[in-house]
Amino acid sequence: MRIDAFNHFFPKKYFEKFDELAGDLKDMGMRVRKIPSIHDLDERFRVIDMFPDYVQVLSLPQPPLETLAKGNPKLAVEFAKVGNDGMAELVAKYPDRFPAFIAQAPLTAPDAGVAETERAIKELGAIGVQIFSNVDGKPLDRPEFEPFFAAMHRLDKPVWLHPTRAANFPDYLDEKKSLYEIWWTFGWPYETSVAMARLVFSKYFDKYPGLKIIAHHLGAMVPYFEGRVGPGWDQLGARTTDEDYVALRKSLRKRPLDYFKDFYADSATFGSRPATVCGLDFYGVDHVVFASDCPFDPEKGPGYIRETIKIIDSLDISKGDRDKIYFGNLEKLVGRKLRK
Repeated sequence: MRIDAFNHFFPKKYFEKFDELAGDLKDMGMRVRKIPSIHDLDERFRVIDMFPDYVQVLSLPQPPLETLAKGNPKLAVEFAKVGNDGMAELVAKYPDRFPAFIAQAPLTAPDAGVAETERAIKELGAIGVQIFSNVDGKPLDRPEFEPFFAAMHRLDKPVWLHPTRAANFPDYLDEKKSLYEIWWTFGWPYETSVAMARLVFSKYFDKYPGLKIIAHHLGAMVPYFEGRVGPGWDQLGARTTDEDYVALRKSLRKRPLDYFKDFYADSATFGSRPATVCGLDFYGVDHVVFASDCPFDPEKGPGYIRETIKIIDSLDISKGDRDKIYFGNLEKLVGRKLRK
């Protein structure tokens, strides 16, 4: 059995609400509208049924609901409820294809989305919650968002961390926008890595030991930059004159590198075997879950699913370790069996 842990789909009512209120959204707003299998169930079933012993865990696609709500916390909560209810309905109706769903937390709500998070997990059966790497441009380690992480620690459920960034974030200070979709190709892995670092150095893993966070795209930049994250950040403070980062480093309970290894990561690397090998070597077989990022494939079809399976099946690991990646680690993370 292969349980694809990170996929995106618009439930019908959510897609209608999205289309009604997000007519002027560009970039990812344009991208998601042009993918039939992101909202058409028949198209999604056609993709899933191409692969034997294969099912998908669902989450909402980009853009973030906080962006859709355009600074209106009440509307963000409404969006979250419509999306989470729609996901729960899909799982209840099609359990053979969708064994579970990931809820969406409206982090701009006055309680940082805690009430909707608890409702989705306790009443709807969500196995975890998806958040994005920033909240309308704000970092995740702002005090206003801490109640969410405290709740996820208390509930003992994982957080799926997805990057978000748009063309309005320039690559250079003297420009007004990012060119050539650099904001996506390099910007998204950077976004994920920055969000991870902010949570590490804000001591969230010290405050909430055992906090479960799954970093999308196999931990983004972190595995490749192990030397900088490890020996490089062991010298935190040596390059800074206006902050006492040395004191911060000494106050941490362990090396920065070891905190980054506390994250989990998924196998969605767009079909890259070297990236998969690098990420698996960094996180270890116990901290990687299978995911393909469906349906964001090239137009030719579900190649990312096919290539990701091909890569994992080609790895020089035991069947037991392969089963951990395909379903075991995810089931352990969520505390629930997801296979029939």
